[in-house]
Amino acid sequence: MNPITLSTVLTSLAFGTAFVLSSSHWLLAWMGLEINTLAIIPLMTQCKHPRAIEATTKYFLTQASASALLLFSSLNNAWLTGEWSILDLTNPVSCITMTIAICMKLGLAPFHFWLPEVLQGLDLTTGLILSTWQKLAPMAILFQISSTLSTSMLLTMGILSTLVGGWGGLNQTQLRKILAFSSIAHLGWMVSILPFSPQLMILNLGIYLIMTSAMFLTLKTISSTKISTLAITWSKTPTTTALSLLTLLSLGGLPPLSGFVPKWFILLELTSQNTTILATIMALSALLSLFFYLRLTYVVTLTSSPNMINTPITWRHYSKQSTLMLSITLVLASCVMPISPFLIT
Repeated sequence: MNPITLSTVLTSLAFGTAFVLSSSHWLLAWMGLEINTLAIIPLMTQCKHPRAIEATTKYFLTQASASALLLFSSLNNAWLTGEWSILDLTNPVSCITMTIAICMKLGLAPFHFWLPEVLQGLDLTTGLILSTWQKLAPMAILFQISSTLSTSMLLTMGILSTLVGGWGGLNQTQLRKILAFSSIAHLGWMVSILPFSPQLMILNLGIYLIMTSAMFLTLKTISSTKISTLAITWSKTPTTTALSLLTLLSLGGLPPLSGFVPKWFILLELTSQNTTILATIMALSALLSLFFYLRLTYVVTLTSSPNMINTPITWRHYSKQSTLMLSITLVLASCVMPISPFLIT
């Protein structure tokens, strides 16, 4: 892509998210979301492949439908209450339609069907942007209106998302689809704790962004998009492969890694709110996600690549890509919990 075009697109992405984060008016928030959607489409179509074009079309139609529903919800609320402020969403019908619109934009169950298919059709860099940066604006709106939304509706979508994210990733062989179902499951945890503690949702979102960025950057460095290609990564980048093991276990939520922190706090908060059954279901659903993370871990670290004479072996080449962000995210994805007492003191 032309450097000027690329800089324009990335600036529009940043501007659209900043527009949503700083707005208190529904029309301004809607404009920021539209800028975000339109800015990422050139990045999605830069790979001239039918799968990429199909993924872009699915993404555009889904996001356009969600934006139309969001605009209808805000117009309906303004018509009945006379208020355009984001914090004054008081009409029950508007609250329900707004929740559906935001969940469609995020890819929460039962509106998740577009996310795995879209992510599978994109390259890893665009998939990284779609899985991380594009979540910020909808989550910011959800954070602001959390006190006015239906708690039972959010909890239902949260539990459904954690279950769908766990079940959906069990039988996948494509790494981008596995990360898509992982995103759905993590978003389910965030939405479930949102009615009780929005601050925990922010903590979970931050750690999710770090872990997902680390995983996408690792896959981009080793040029791997399928499980079958992970077995030969030891010969190319042994250090990165060893650290990716910790990142996968952190995504699964095992202590003492970073991914355990939000799950631990969320389960404690849900238990203190007398929702023990909900906490139990979410803890059990985390085992489903942990299974396919352990499956990837087994393939990466415990499976030897073929060593027959007539088997082509990938040579170890030094990557020309910048590894600064990869190094930072890999360390943070593994060490946030061990160093948290030091940070607190």
